[in-house]
Amino acid sequence: MARWDDDHAAFERPKRRSRPRTKDRPDYSAAPVAFVTAIDRGRYRCQLAAGAAVNATKARVLGRKAVIVGDRVRLDGDVSGAEGTLARIVEVEERTTMLRRSADDTDTFERPIVANADQLMIVTALANPEPRMGMIDRILVAAYDARVAPLLCLTKADLASPADLVAAYEPLGVPVLVTRPGVNLASLREVLTGHVTVLIGHSGVGKSTLVNALVPGVSRAIGAVSEVTGKGRHTSTSAAALELPDSGWIIDTPGVRSFGISHVHPDSFIGAFSDLEVLVETCPRGCRHDSTAPECGLDQAVLDGALAPARLASFRRMERAFI
Repeated sequence: MARWDDDHAAFERPKRRSRPRTKDRPDYSAAPVAFVTAIDRGRYRCQLAAGAAVNATKARVLGRKAVIVGDRVRLDGDVSGAEGTLARIVEVEERTTMLRRSADDTDTFERPIVANADQLMIVTALANPEPRMGMIDRILVAAYDARVAPLLCLTKADLASPADLVAAYEPLGVPVLVTRPGVNLASLREVLTGHVTVLIGHSGVGKSTLVNALVPGVSRAIGAVSEVTGKGRHTSTSAAALELPDSGWIIDTPGVRSFGISHVHPDSFIGAFSDLEVLVETCPRGCRHDSTAPECGLDQAVLDGALAPARLASFRRMERAFI
């Protein structure tokens, strides 16, 4: 049923014996564009290009889950940002990327995480809690599927060596950054500047500590690791986009205990690696490109010297995330 208090919903065909309404839809092309930085109980925090922060509701026609953190939206109404004012989100601009996950691989319901990020930084502790390569691989798969450039940030290097993880992921071309308490974060700031980067990792790895160091004046809650389970406790409860001092944004997300990739198809995954995609063109029909696949073009490329064995091993370790 149409809602006559909504600008868009009123434009369906008029009912019998009702007065026809105008066929002209509202034109919001001149409405200001804002960046959605946080969502809390039906209220959206939006940042205008001019710098003003605006609270907004969402037009009913957009649907319940239509707006997520990172979206660029058009606002109608009072966009002054003054206390007590409320604008309205009337349109969502086309997204350049959308990062998604499911709760686990048996759950086919896709949960959008953030929109319009161009980098994904996986934050992993080297100890306390121990690194989980399976989790890293799954998040990498989701990043490649979404065409978001991945980074790997290894924290707590004062507790354990990063050598094994560096060796595992550098063959994939994933930039690896290593931090420890008190270390200068200049190299990390450099790769984040000018980008919209989403931070993902399981609880207790030090995401909030990094955010507090990168964005002066922000006090994201810092949690501890349980002595009983060895797992981190959730501190952030919702995604929040925070503007970096120079330029760019980081989007801090709640810690995750699992990362389902049921929405990713293996064929789309290998398409994220342009050099490997060329090599599998000679594969037999239906080839899974794993170590059991007969006559896989990737194995032949290693024999021919066209593909480094370490890169193939790293790729196939990630490919096992689908099994």
